[in-house]
Amino acid sequence: MNRILLLLLFFSFNVALGEIDKKLFIYGGQVNKDFIAYTAKLTGKENPKICFLPTASGDSPYYINYWYEICSGLKIEPKVMEVWINSSSQNESFEEKLLKMDAIIVGGGNTLNMLAIWKAQKIDIALRKAYDKGIVIAGGSAGSLCWFNAGTTDSRPKKLSIVKGLGFLEFSHCPHYSSEKTRKPLYHKNILEKKLTNGYACDDNSGILFINGKAIKSLSTDAKSFSYYVYEKDGEIIEEKLIPEIIK
Repeated sequence: MNRILLLLLFFSFNVALGEIDKKLFIYGGQVNKDFIAYTAKLTGKENPKICFLPTASGDSPYYINYWYEICSGLKIEPKVMEVWINSSSQNESFEEKLLKMDAIIVGGGNTLNMLAIWKAQKIDIALRKAYDKGIVIAGGSAGSLCWFNAGTTDSRPKKLSIVKGLGFLEFSHCPHYSSEKTRKPLYHKNILEKKLTNGYACDDNSGILFINGKAIKSLSTDAKSFSYYVYEKDGEIIEEKLIPEIIK
């Protein structure tokens, strides 16, 4: 019996016991329509409420408008949670808003700044409560890196550096794995030097579904994009390509 089948049987057993599955769907690039549609499917709802967090882009109006544009035609109720606000414009807390959602999607941008704001506003705590409640969590680029224990980021000047994540997933992570030439060699180097743990890397158009902290399947929007499990063995890097399910 293969590993994936064993995992599926394990999760079916948990469902039978009434336990809540914690779903986290990450991808290497920016938010797109196909990944939003797949996130909606993960909720099991007909018209799910999906909240977009554009914190990493500084609540960019362009990004927010883009979110609503790509949600057009999808059977979802799109929401946005901005953090650049004042008290008089809000009638509920960040936590109250997030815990009403069926899914939460985090956009790309500056990972380091986003995490600093989340911690200052206790949004990181609210997101953990949402995840533990079974609300589907998703995101790409900064919105994928943030859920892991650590990874490489371009959030600081001059060069890629390491940033610690929220640790929802106990692996390291590398987004934009094949599209940015410095990402892959630096990720390999950091794992070999024990600066990062073994982990998962994603091309821009590929992602991975984690359930209860376990990688269940790889998903891509085309046949040329992949996700990988990257680990050290006997002083060498092993790059295990995960065969994806193509979604459209």
